Formats: sequence, C-alpha cells, structure tokens
Amino acid sequence: MSKGKRYEEPKLNLKKVFAVIILFIVIIMCVVMLKGILDGEDMQGGNITSIDYFAAYQNNKWGVIDSSGNIVIDPAYGEMIIVPNSKKDVFLCTFDVNYDDGTYSTKVLNSKNEEIFTNYEQVEAISSTDENQNLYYNGKVLKVQNAGKYGLINMDGKEVLPCEYEEITALQGVEGALIVLKDESYGIVNDEGNILIPTEYTEIQALGEETSQGFIVRNADGKYGIVDTSNGQVLAINYDGISKIHQGDYYVVTEGGKQKVVRKDGTEVLNGDYDEIIAILKNPEDGVIYKDGEKFGIMNLSGEKVINAKYDDLKEAKTGIFIAKTGENYGIINQVDETQVEFKYRGITYNDSADLYVAEDENYNNEVLNGNYEIKLTGMVTDLDNEKGYIEIRQDDEYKYYNFRFEEENEADIFTSNTLFVSKQNGKYGFVDKDGNIVVDYIYDDVTNQNAFGYAGIKQDGKWGAINREGKVIQEPMYDLEEYLQIDFIGNWYLGKDLNMNYYRK
Repeated sequence: MSKGKRYEEPKLNLKKVFAVIILFIVIIMCVVMLKGILDGEDMQGGNITSIDYFAAYQNNKWGVIDSSGNIVIDPAYGEMIIVPNSKKDVFLCTFDVNYDDGTYSTKVLNSKNEEIFTNYEQVEAISSTDENQNLYYNGKVLKVQNAGKYGLINMDGKEVLPCEYEEITALQGVEGALIVLKDESYGIVNDEGNILIPTEYTEIQALGEETSQGFIVRNADGKYGIVDTSNGQVLAINYDGISKIHQGDYYVVTEGGKQKVVRKDGTEVLNGDYDEIIAILKNPEDGVIYKDGEKFGIMNLSGEKVINAKYDDLKEAKTGIFIAKTGENYGIINQVDETQVEFKYRGITYNDSADLYVAEDENYNNEVLNGNYEIKLTGMVTDLDNEKGYIEIRQDDEYKYYNFRFEEENEADIFTSNTLFVSKQNGKYGFVDKDGNIVVDYIYDDVTNQNAFGYAGIKQDGKWGAINREGKVIQEPMYDLEEYLQIDFIGNWYLGKDLNMNYYRK
C-alpha cells in the first residue's frame, strides 16, 4: 500500500502520463528487439541481419551450424544434411540408406531439432545445376511423397501442389521452373505451384533462361514446336527438331536433317551451306554464326559467308563485335573481320552491363578493357559486381576497387556494413576500420576480406585461422588450406573443398 499523500481531488499530471507512455513504448521496442535477436537475428557490422544455416562436417559426421558458428544440429548423421534455403531452419536428413537397392528414409528438422513435415512419406530437396554445372537447390519448395505420388510444399510446410504426379524435377537452365510427369505426359509448374504448361507433351525443354521465353515441346507424333507460359503456340508443332537458339522472333529448326532459320510465323529466312548454326546474331537481320567442320564463321541471311569459317571459336559480345579464337589465343574482331584486339590472350569475357572486357593471359593475370578496347586496369580480377557496380582486382598483393568508370573506390563506401578492411604494410597484412585506424596489427602473411557474417581468414606460417568482426582471433592459424579454391570461415569452421556442396568443416 502506498504511504504517499492522498489528494481528495486527484489531478492528471500530463507530463507524467507522457513519460509513462514513452517508457512503455521503449519497453515494447526493447522486447521486440530482444525477441528478434533470440529468434535468430544478429548484429553484423551494426546492421541486424537474419541468421543463415549451413551443413557442417566434423569427425566424419554431418550436422548444421548457423552463421555465428554455433552448432544447431549435432554432427551425428552419416549422410550430408541438405539446407535448401540458408535463411530457413529447414534441414533435410537422410538415413537408413541401403546402397544395394537404393532405398533410404528422410526426415526434416528445424533449428530446435524438432521433426517437422511429418505427414509425408518422403521429403526431398529439388536440385539443379547452373550454366557452369554448379549444384544448387530450389529454396522455395520441397518435393513430398505420399502413396507413391509427388507434390510440393513451401518452406513453411504449406502444400502448393497436390501429391498426384509420378515425378517432379527441376527444368535445367530455368530457375523456378519444374517439370512434372503425370499419366506418362510432361508439363511445367513454377515453384509457387502454378501450372504453366499442362501435362500433355512427351518432352519439354527450356528454350532460354527465363520462362517468358517459352518452352520447346514434343507431341505424341514426335514433332517439335514452341509454346509460351499459357500453353499458347509460339512456333507450330511440326518440326523434326528445334535448337535452343533464338533471337527475337527468329528460331533455329531442323527439317529433313538440315538446320534452318525461321520466323515466328514459320517463314524460312535461311537455309544455307553450313554444317551447323551456332547462334543468331543480336541483330537477326545481320545473320548467324555458323560452323563448318571444327571452324566458325559468320553468314548473312542471304546465305553469303561474310566471314569464312576459319576461327576455332566465335562468340558475339555486342552487336557487330565478336570474341574470336585462333589456336590457343583469343582476340576481338568486328563484323567485317577487322582485328580490334590482338590475338594474345588465353581467354576474354564481355560484361554487357559495364561494357567492358576482361582478358586473361597464360599466367591468369587480367587486363580490363573498356568498350573502345583501351586497357584500363591490370591485375587479377576477383569479382565483378553488376548490382553494386564495382570491380574487385588484386594488384601488387592488395585488393582494390573500381567503379565501371574505372575510378578507384573506397572499400568502406562499397561494403558499408563491414567493420574491418584489409591493409598492407611492409609485406604484411592487417586490418583497419572504415576511418583507417589499425584494428589488427600487420603480422599476417595473407588474409581474406571480411565476409557477410563478419569473419575474415588470417594466414601465418602457411596455416589459416580466423578473426571476428571486432578483429579478435577466434581460430588460431592451424589449418593447411593450400589446395582449397576458396578460403572462408564461419567462426572456427572453414569452407569445405568441394564448393558445390557448400558446407563448413573443422
């Protein structure tokens, strides 16, 4: 009971009321922030970001860690645990594997080690490969099985496609598109469960990298055509074959064992003297890249060979400009076969967004050329980010950053959430903060940039270790990683050698 003075006619103190309201709001905000942290949020360089999850390997067993290096699922499984979406605590475990008959069991765990999605006989991730044959998983849906039939659920366990299909697989080359098989016929659905193409074809392939470009289909008579995402006919289904080569309304088809170029309405525009059509030029009216034997050239739509087949490789960089190969060396030519860049490189790639070329010599060093073929940078290009608009290049054992105008950028202005930045003095590496203050002394033989989770690798006496975002050593250098293509740490876990598997070990 209060012993303060009691007023017979209490009056409302507005200042106190506002103070209480503000205090109440602050308490609510603190509770929300604390809940966010406990639910898997962490401070990364001053920003709150959600926790990521990764497969982990230790003592020949598999588990799961989070992006702070904490063990989420103890490494106790004989088969790799698949984490299809690093932002979701959905972990697919395989066990009771019988290698003789190919049978196995699956279960799904969350970050509390609870089994989820238990109302299905099997739950599996859907894998695919990119253009470089790197393995990845669909991060939006899982394939589930009941009574011998397959369907889809999302990462929250909601069914988006009923279990009524004989098979569901990724459509190679098109992210988010899936091939479904029902009653011996194929169709296409997306990873939201929407039917794009009904199950009425004997074969379906991707025409390009986007569903909007359509699909190559084959009917029961063995004839090929192209349909769009509403199953509307783009190119009549009456050809012996259709190549994954197109530009605008121009397509490459096969009739009677011969490749031809036709327009969308079926009009034939090229049927010339060549062994194979490799590509339609960016301006289709200019013609195609063709192949005779093992050599490449350019032919216009009149069948005239503008450039005879004499190159060992030929790719169009931008309209009228080509990266060509003679013997072991690459150069750049124009459409009338005039050399623009000398044939002296072991490789050349073109970046359309930045309008620049990255050329590589026999020692893996790079020269970066602008659209006028002027050499603007030399060194070893380690990253080219179209979204942020920068080039990362290693020059004289230091990482430097340039925008697409080839102006040097401050690393801190690009990686605004980073707390540590690589610095070098007297042949040794250390780290500074965004203001250039030394955080980690210059004592290391090599280091890595700080990664998205705040960790950086440090190398000393031939061994690798790691520091955290504060520059504190959390793993003394002890790992021999010379044969590893990429050095990366999460806590005291280091990235596995097989980058396709995307796992950490210790």
